[in-house]
Amino acid sequence: MMERILLDHGYLVRSFTSPQKAVEEFRASAWDLVISDIKMPGMNGMEVLQAIKAKQHDIPVIMITAYATVEMSIQALRKGAYDMLTKPFEPDELVYRVKNALQQRQLLEENRELRAELEDKFRFDNIIGACEGLKSVLDRVGKVAVRDTSILVTGESGTGKELIAQAIHYNSPRRERRFVAINCGALPENVLESELFGYKKGAFTGATESRSGLLETANGGTLFLDEVGNLPMNVQKTLLRFLQEKEFHRVGDTNPTRVDVRIISATNSDLKDSIKSGAFREDLYYRLNVVNIHLPPLRERCSDIPLLAAHFIQLQNQKFKTVIKGFESDALQMLCASEWPGNIRQLKNVIEACMAVETGEFISGETLAQFIEPPAGSSTSPQNGSQIASDVPYTTALELFEADLLKSLLKRHGGNIDAAAREAGMNMVTMYRKIKRYGIRKEEQ
Repeated sequence: MMERILLDHGYLVRSFTSPQKAVEEFRASAWDLVISDIKMPGMNGMEVLQAIKAKQHDIPVIMITAYATVEMSIQALRKGAYDMLTKPFEPDELVYRVKNALQQRQLLEENRELRAELEDKFRFDNIIGACEGLKSVLDRVGKVAVRDTSILVTGESGTGKELIAQAIHYNSPRRERRFVAINCGALPENVLESELFGYKKGAFTGATESRSGLLETANGGTLFLDEVGNLPMNVQKTLLRFLQEKEFHRVGDTNPTRVDVRIISATNSDLKDSIKSGAFREDLYYRLNVVNIHLPPLRERCSDIPLLAAHFIQLQNQKFKTVIKGFESDALQMLCASEWPGNIRQLKNVIEACMAVETGEFISGETLAQFIEPPAGSSTSPQNGSQIASDVPYTTALELFEADLLKSLLKRHGGNIDAAAREAGMNMVTMYRKIKRYGIRKEEQ
C-alpha cells in the first residue's frame, strides 16, 4: 500500500517483506530515505535502524508502529530515527512526512556541499601567487592555522587580509563553526559596542528585547576584526577583558557571558604609532598580536600580476558568459608596470571594468588606459623577476611563467618530480603532462 502511494507521487520505491534482506541489500548513497516498521518477524525495527545507520549514518529513517509510546519514540530518536509515524495513518500523512524528510536531507546535503566548497575555496594552494614573499607568508599561515592563538594580519588596504583570515579559519579545527567578520571602522562607537557584545533588554532607548552580539554568534568559531585600529577605547577595554578571561558583559547586563572564540584582527595602519598617541591600548595590542602575519603589497609581487589577472578574467568569464582570453602584450606590460596603490582589490576592479567595455577577445592597452594611468616607462619589462617580453600574447606569457616556475621547483627538489608536484599543488599526472608540454629536459631539472 505504501509503495503504491509513493509511486503515485513520483517517488522511486523498493519494498521488502524481509528486514534481513532489506539490510543486506542496503548500500550507502543508493537511497535517500528508509521507512521501516518496528514490530517485524526475525529482526525488529530498532535493529534495522541501527544496521542502516551503521552503513550510512546521515540517511533519514522514518519508523512506523501501531504501539507508539513516549519511551519507544525517545529510544528511536536517540538511535537516529528522523520521525515516528503511528498506524493507522492517511496516505496524505505518509506523503507529508516523506516530503519533509527528503527536504531535510536535501538541506543537509546542500550545507555539506557549501562547506566543502568553502573549504576548497580557502585552501592555501588556492591563494593566487608564486613569488617568494607570498610563499613565506603562506608557510607561516599554515603553521599557525592549527594553533588556537590570536593573530594580527597587517598590510596595505586591498592586499587580501580577510582572505588570509578565512584561510586560517577553514584550515583550523574551528572550520565546522562560523567565521564572522566585522569592519571596526564602518560603524559608530555606540553601534559597534552593541554589535560586538550584544545588549540586554532596556539597556538603552529602543532596546525592546535582549540581543546577542557577534562574539556569541561566532561561539566555537572565529571572529575577524577588520581595521581593528579604529576600535574606540571603551570597546578596547571590553575586548581586552574577553581575551584575558574568555568572558564579557553585554551592554546593560551585570552577568558575564562566556564564549569560546578565536580572534583574528587586521589593520592597514601602524598600531605602534596609535599606542604612542594614546589611541590604542598597548596591553590589547600584545593580546591581539601573538602572531603577526604581514602581507606584501602588489607592487612587490609583480610576477604574480599575470596569474592574478588570469584568475579574475576566468571568474568574470564564468559569471557573465564572456570569452575574453587575456591582455594584448602592451596592456600586459602596462598592467605589470603599474604601482597599484589599491593592491589586489584595485586590480580586480580594473579587470572587471575592462571586461565590461572591451569588444575584442583580448583587453587592449587603449581599454586599460581608461582605468589606470599608464606608468612612465611602461614599455619596459616589469621588475622583480617577471620576464615577459613585449612581443608575446597574454596566454603565451602565462605559459612562459609557468614553465619557469616548474623548472625552478624541479631544480629546488633535485629533479624529484613527486616533491615538486606536491609543492606546486599538482598531482603527478598533471606534472608529467606539463613537463612534456613545455619540453623541460632532464638537464634543466
